[in-house]
Amino acid sequence: MSIDPATFARLREIADELSQLPMKPRVEIGPEGLVMMMSSSTPHGFTAMNLARQVMAQTPEMYGLTDTNVQDARLGRVRVPDLMVLREDLIAEQPQEGVNPQDLELVAEIVSRTNPENDYRDKIADYSAMGIPLYLIVDPDRGTVQVHSEPNGTDYAKTRTYDYGEPVPVGRWLIATDRFPRYR
Repeated sequence: MSIDPATFARLREIADELSQLPMKPRVEIGPEGLVMMMSSSTPHGFTAMNLARQVMAQTPEMYGLTDTNVQDARLGRVRVPDLMVLREDLIAEQPQEGVNPQDLELVAEIVSRTNPENDYRDKIADYSAMGIPLYLIVDPDRGTVQVHSEPNGTDYAKTRTYDYGEPVPVGRWLIATDRFPRYR
């Protein structure tokens, strides 16, 4: 379901205002409206950076961004993936308000304990609708990694699940998961 352009513009203004608060929440625009998130836990942040380092080591022409918006005004969505991957030469062309989803090769989310359905349900639908080819869900509670590929508009046609410790093929990358911390 899309949000009409006028509502999206207003939600975008509110999101921008909220992101200036002293507590610096991450603000997304999802199918239900605004979604606010607090800063990440240590396992969450370590996993995101570990993923970014692996991707960039294997493909030096690619760059991993964290805490950055991906915006699709056509859908009325703004998401803040834990990691997004695009060619480094495309970064300068990105709009100030958020990366164009068509330039992304991969997004990754590290599941939070407080709102897992956002990563498993809402973001699967949104990232697929945005046409992002690969969506990786890392779950420190379950100790699993899901690779979603072949977006079809509201879902991904293929999903593979791996356990922590297994090497995970994600497109052209092979991700080592043996150092991913679990939640305690």
